[in-house]
Amino acid sequence: MTQMKPLNLRGFLIYKSFISAAHQAVILDDIRAGLPQAPMFSPVTAWGKPMSVQMSSAGKYGWYSDRRGYRYEPKHPNGNNWPAIPRSVLDVWNSVSETERQPDCCLINHYREKARMGLHQDNDEQDFAFPVVSISLGDDALFRIGGSDRKDKTESVWLSSGDVVVMGGEARLAYHGVDRIRLGTSNLLKNAGRINLTLRVVD
Repeated sequence: MTQMKPLNLRGFLIYKSFISAAHQAVILDDIRAGLPQAPMFSPVTAWGKPMSVQMSSAGKYGWYSDRRGYRYEPKHPNGNNWPAIPRSVLDVWNSVSETERQPDCCLINHYREKARMGLHQDNDEQDFAFPVVSISLGDDALFRIGGSDRKDKTESVWLSSGDVVVMGGEARLAYHGVDRIRLGTSNLLKNAGRINLTLRVVD
């Protein structure tokens, strides 16, 4: 992993090209190894609208969305425990999070060409003193950053494979989302698309 001064955009610390190509491949293999236990699934919002991403998780908890709302669950919808967070992923957390506390959840989102993620806050955790760490793998994504109110003005930045974003401090509860995927900008995933891993302390 490359140590460098991050770009600070509204308190979001963006480490460009932080993860080497070799380490990205290891992370991807490690994440895939857990999917037979906790396969990707297509969630719906609390209003019953299907989300355009597929997701799974690793760790003590998995993030979940259905008509009952947004929450963390200790088991996959198939009843299995979530697989452990791979060491290759925890190494990234330990390099940028500035805390000895280990994450309880690694949310795995798979974006295909037309997948999006609307502006939202990560606010289902109990203690906002801990950061959220986001890892980008695969094709470029246009990442939109707002403020603490949904109506605040936004600005966007392209995230590429190997980029890491740390959302802490003033950025911890800022709105953010993904507007589009630029297909074919990475050859990491055989069938294109983007994998986003977000590490969170839940308890």
